[in-house]
Amino acid sequence: MEHSSEESILDILKKINEIDYIDPAEIPNIDLYMDQVTTFMDDHLEACKRLDDDKILTKTMINNYTKNELLPPPIKKKYSKEHMYLLIFLYYFKNVLSINDIQKIFKPLTEMFYDRKSRDVSLEEIYRTIFKMERIQTDNLTKDILRRFKASQNLFPDVKDEEESDFLSLFAVICLLSFDAYMKKQLVERMIDETLSKPEK
Repeated sequence: MEHSSEESILDILKKINEIDYIDPAEIPNIDLYMDQVTTFMDDHLEACKRLDDDKILTKTMINNYTKNELLPPPIKKKYSKEHMYLLIFLYYFKNVLSINDIQKIFKPLTEMFYDRKSRDVSLEEIYRTIFKMERIQTDNLTKDILRRFKASQNLFPDVKDEEESDFLSLFAVICLLSFDAYMKKQLVERMIDETLSKPEK
């Protein structure tokens, strides 16, 4: 059974590795209407879906992001390439952070780099650089999860029942990964509180 559990973890990791960022070259150079934006995001981030009928982005979400000043308003109902970069960042952030925290991150980002041709770095360059780094992070994460899974196999040597032993190993991995995610979320929130929440900073 241990072998089948390992196969299951490897299968999950294979699917996780299929989650890749949208290459800037794939984003159309023309401005898009709302329906085109949602279709594009659904098609290109399909690997991120938990269930087949999940929606990556809806019209309501985009309208709420604009209303909450996370996203600059569209021009003549059309969204630019820069809007698309911001929406992709938003997609990942919204799964981890509150709207309030995202606002604190996005306010300086959009003020400094949205539609600012005179800056040393464009929003596209920021996007490209960050997501190249994320690819490396995914590779490291895969190795780390495998290491934790192997360590979890020997945590309860006295449990003889195979089903109970398998469950406890799985439970241990879920606990370790959940604690890891919790600690990282705490770190991000404190970084936001200590830097982006203070007007003088």
